[in-house]
Amino acid sequence: MQTNGGGNGSSFYPEEVSKNRVAPFRYRRQTVDFKTSQKPGTIVINTNQHFLYYVLGNNRAVRYGVGVGRDGFGWNGTVTVGRKAEWPTWTPPPEMIAREKKRGRILPAQMEGGIRNPLGARALYLYQGGRDTIYRIHGTSEPWTIGLNVSSGCIRMLNKDVIDLYNRTKVGAKVVVL
Repeated sequence: MQTNGGGNGSSFYPEEVSKNRVAPFRYRRQTVDFKTSQKPGTIVINTNQHFLYYVLGNNRAVRYGVGVGRDGFGWNGTVTVGRKAEWPTWTPPPEMIAREKKRGRILPAQMEGGIRNPLGARALYLYQGGRDTIYRIHGTSEPWTIGLNVSSGCIRMLNKDVIDLYNRTKVGAKVVVL
């Protein structure tokens, strides 16, 4: 896994995006043609295009719109889904708590799952070499941020889309982040 610049020049903090924004139609879930050598059940994430693909096989995939890491928080590499959770508890890492405190935002040490929880309805926990990377594919309490570079490295999806992906994905699934 490598960190990279994290974006295509449109980097925001979530609170800088209008809550009235509606993600463009292209970010709606749909089955598309997708040429890949990856096996069915693999997740491929194109962070520059803000798309996550769940490989179905026969050059087809389910494509979802996603929000990705803002500038300085992007990354790429191959990881696996180490575990999954419904309405997960959010525990922000100490680095995030300190970073946000400098910005004047006080984050809780932990937040139980629920509609206001930043992880949304479901989370897929990404592991590399048997260790938690601290990155997640998760839902969001901020649906207006889909299609933008807004996160601290996690891949965020609409809650209805992350539920669909969660139901399709097995623990151990390969995840390729481009």
